[in-house]
Amino acid sequence: GDVLDWSDAGLSGPVLDKHSTGGVGDKVSLLLAPILAACGAFVPMISGRGLGHTGGTLDKLESIPGYDVAPSSDRFRAAVARVGCAIVGQTARLAPADRRLDAIRDATGTVASIPLIVGSILSKKLAAGLGALVMDVKAGSGAMMPQLDRARELARAIVEVAAGNGLPTVALLTDMNQVLGRTAGNAVEVRESIDHLTGAAHDDRLLDVTLSLCAEALVLGGLASDLEGARAAALRALQSGAAAERFGAMVVELGGPADLIDVPSRHLPAAAVVRSVDPAWPGVVNAVDVRAVGIAVVNLGGGRAREDDRVDHSVGLTEVAALGERVDPGGRPLALVHARDEVSAARAAHAVRAAFEVGEFAGESRAPVIEVQRTV
Repeated sequence: GDVLDWSDAGLSGPVLDKHSTGGVGDKVSLLLAPILAACGAFVPMISGRGLGHTGGTLDKLESIPGYDVAPSSDRFRAAVARVGCAIVGQTARLAPADRRLDAIRDATGTVASIPLIVGSILSKKLAAGLGALVMDVKAGSGAMMPQLDRARELARAIVEVAAGNGLPTVALLTDMNQVLGRTAGNAVEVRESIDHLTGAAHDDRLLDVTLSLCAEALVLGGLASDLEGARAAALRALQSGAAAERFGAMVVELGGPADLIDVPSRHLPAAAVVRSVDPAWPGVVNAVDVRAVGIAVVNLGGGRAREDDRVDHSVGLTEVAALGERVDPGGRPLALVHARDEVSAARAAHAVRAAFEVGEFAGESRAPVIEVQRTV
């Protein structure tokens, strides 16, 4: 397979990347890549598609008309050099054995094997020619690895193996006991990401995870000397509009519309049916089966049960209630379902309602960033 070499690309900053183990509503990459680019890093992000209950960054980006997730190597390198970031799919020449090993893992019941997960993730990242990597390892009901101790074991293994291969890596353990942000789907998540880049939306948990990962990456890459300064720089890049500018430039560079940031609703597909999901009774959200929420999105057509399934980019959920939030019938719903027809909307509403536990008092909710794993 190929190993990307950025030494001859004339880049003026470090080559950084981030990888997530996957969750529901995880649109962090769409914010992080342009933020890091605006801070002087170069981010050649090679992303995947959704499989099972988790969403995939490529599926989200394919809801943007014209966006090319499989550019030629020259176009990819040019986009990274010119804009500072490009989010694309894996080529056949990058870690070519990984896809075969994935199929074998699937057939042999070893999908959850930590050594094989580490090999799959790092084979791609080492081939991308990175200077440093930040990992977002999720734990909770919507994560691939729900148990915290298993997620911690995975995070530690990734950091150690990466360091042994000369790739400085920090792993954040983050919470997936609720949807990240307020949307789950494809076009709806792109819209929420754009709204955060332009300041039209603000979700504390989503921003905390994003800025924490950005800060670690900037310190690893030598663009900041401490986490406090790094986080402040990332926040400035976001609030000044510099990150939004980079995102818009990346979209144009890879074939998408020039005015996506200004008028996203003109370009992003919208579902034919939007229905409110009311709780059965008023109360406070005290638990969410996030995996079930993700499966509801897949069943709407927003994800894949099998690798060759077609994705409907318009469907999904918006205004998803957070843990500790008060909901009531006819008032604050659990979520809005975006569906292609009334039948699938009703089915999704039933599944979403069943996934939320509403009671008198708020349950315990974990901090978005649970802990950090670094090499000793």
